[in-house]
Amino acid sequence: MASDGFRPLDEKLLVEYLKATPILAEKLGNQFDKLEIKEVGDGNLNFVYIVISPSGSFVIKQALPYIRCIGESWPMTKERAYFEVTTLKEHGRLCPDHVPEVYHFDRVMCLIGMRYIEPPHIILRKGLIAGIEYPLLTEHISDYMAKTLFYTSLLYLTTTDHKRAVAEFCGNVELCRLTEQVVFSDPYKVSEHNRWTSPYLDSDAEAVREDNILKLEIAELKSKFCERAQALIHGDLHTGSVMVTGDSTQVIDPEFGFYGPMGFDIGAFVGNLILAYFAQDGHAINGNDRKPYKVWILKTITETWNLFYKKFTALWDEHKDGTGEAYLPAIYNNPDVQLLIKQKYMKELFHDTLGFGAAKMIRRIVGVAHVEDFESIKEAKKRADCERKALNFAKNLLKERRNYQSINEVVSAMEQLDSQ
Repeated sequence: MASDGFRPLDEKLLVEYLKATPILAEKLGNQFDKLEIKEVGDGNLNFVYIVISPSGSFVIKQALPYIRCIGESWPMTKERAYFEVTTLKEHGRLCPDHVPEVYHFDRVMCLIGMRYIEPPHIILRKGLIAGIEYPLLTEHISDYMAKTLFYTSLLYLTTTDHKRAVAEFCGNVELCRLTEQVVFSDPYKVSEHNRWTSPYLDSDAEAVREDNILKLEIAELKSKFCERAQALIHGDLHTGSVMVTGDSTQVIDPEFGFYGPMGFDIGAFVGNLILAYFAQDGHAINGNDRKPYKVWILKTITETWNLFYKKFTALWDEHKDGTGEAYLPAIYNNPDVQLLIKQKYMKELFHDTLGFGAAKMIRRIVGVAHVEDFESIKEAKKRADCERKALNFAKNLLKERRNYQSINEVVSAMEQLDSQ
């Protein structure tokens, strides 16, 4: 056992831990003879156990002091569990329908006990690879993003409350540094961690590293990511952090949570949908060209932004005379100035969303961590063809983002590139 009381739990130690923790033991009806425990941590960072008894179930997540997929050569703070649980509780308070409930947190053991999101829920990314449509996804995810981002911003909070919250989350510096490295730095230089579908994308990866305009744009986005404490963001809101069924959407894994630019969350989600779109040709098989499904993904991208816009601005209207200190009612005291402010704010947020979304796409093609959407395309040349389209689109989107006035224009540009 480590001197600080931390020890990684295997299944045997986990059972002992559960027996000794009343709130978790009660959830299982204090029945330990028919316990089912399954380790499902397919992510990069943590141990994740599903615990099921005849009377109850939950998930146990334990943060390790290194990056699990790389090993002890890449140390990582265990404190991230604290920021994950704090974000889960705050986002869960603001949007309980789409965030799993926390039952237990042990700071010494870096361990969270939370609701088990039971089958038939699957990771959204896997659903997108399988070609499954989710009719309520945009309704739910726009709800989650609008509420969590609005209520933790200065549009709703006083500067005092906002600063207090920012100060608390400043401690999540290591995971922010990880994002800074893998999203904003590594893809644009030679790095031992980078990889891509070689040899097919060798010249594409080199082109990213030699593109001066791209470097100027990514520097601006990095500066926003590091300096702009706009709202409590999830920090890693890709399609692997969302679990879905036809009528349920649950957002998980906010260990990268901190006060950052709103567009980073919206962009991560939209960017991953764009990756899923460009991967579809690689999953097409005889008799199923995936064309109708690609149309559905485009519709999902459009609705995600449009519904977010509608809900976010509705919350703003509802609370415009509230405690939020960004735009004081005494100054922004007529409909014309209120409209101008809203248009300016939302336009900038839209362009942030496109920029961060593009950055997240680039790093998934020529950086360290890739996406199953592409990785599950077995034939390397076919995979590279799909990735190249996505990469070219992302580079263009990053550089030209301010020229797009609507999400429909983005979708049209995707269709145009795809048809070439």
